[in-house]
Amino acid sequence: MTNAGRLNLPAIEASLRALQFDFEAVNATLSSPRDPLTDEVLHRLLLGYGYVDDLLANNIDLFAAGNSRHLLEINLLVLCGRDELTRDECRQLVEATEERFYANHDGGVGELISWVRMMRAETVWRQAASAYIHILSQPQLFIEGNHRAGSLIMSWILARAGKPPFVLSVENAKAYFDPSTLAKNARKNTLNMMLRRPKLMKRFADLLKVEAQPAYVLQPREAWR
Repeated sequence: MTNAGRLNLPAIEASLRALQFDFEAVNATLSSPRDPLTDEVLHRLLLGYGYVDDLLANNIDLFAAGNSRHLLEINLLVLCGRDELTRDECRQLVEATEERFYANHDGGVGELISWVRMMRAETVWRQAASAYIHILSQPQLFIEGNHRAGSLIMSWILARAGKPPFVLSVENAKAYFDPSTLAKNARKNTLNMMLRRPKLMKRFADLLKVEAQPAYVLQPREAWR
């Protein structure tokens, strides 16, 4: 059993819709501008939050043996959605992503699982931040969609521990995207990353804690801080 509560999907959608409305202005402030937050991108991101909610409802551990397919499904949802025709069009990407995902190198799922387990003694904020940095840094876990899938995996880690998920908003977009660019441009298992990771981890962990909004959870089971 966990302290996880169900996600408040309408509240999550409201935050993302507000960001979509002001995204052009927000994008202009970023160190590295992002692609537009289109209706399609937003819809698929919401499918991802719905999937995270299902995982929580069914007490599924993303990092338990035999459950790595759920990590792949999160990425598939944010890239291709659920439409069968679109998924068929994504087939080559899906096959290439699976090959990369299971490859025995420092960007694969095995390394991610080992890293997550190594961080279990840390606060949940640092666990989620560390997993996200590992997913986003080079070589990335997925071929595409690492920011979106990574934020959903962070949200699962947080919500499973009884904390609110991370949800992008007008207020936190810059504080999320700018350090994400630094993480994306860093390479795993290098001296540069060893030196950069503690500061990045603290930056993301602090952001997650500050942005822990009780409104994003339907059934909170403990105080957020």
